[in-house]
Amino acid sequence: MASPQIEKKPHILEETQIHAPWTVILFNDEVHTFDEVIIQLVKATGCALHEAEALTWEVHIRGKAIVYQGDIESCLRVSSILREIELITEITG
Repeated sequence: MASPQIEKKPHILEETQIHAPWTVILFNDEVHTFDEVIIQLVKATGCALHEAEALTWEVHIRGKAIVYQGDIESCLRVSSILREIELITEITG
């Protein structure tokens, strides 16, 4: 007696597996003022002023901070806006 054939279905990745989170990292520099960075973070990410202030302090103290997470297109947009005033960024994913 032949065993029944089991149909193998390809593994389908869930949406979260296909679109791994991307991050924008902002690096400290000795050129920009706190106010310049805070204003640009609000402009780039849409975060609240107090969040931008906290991120700016983290960048200052630690030398860098993750300032945004999202899909690659959004990260490219955020990074581009930060770089308008020549802030140093990196996108990782």
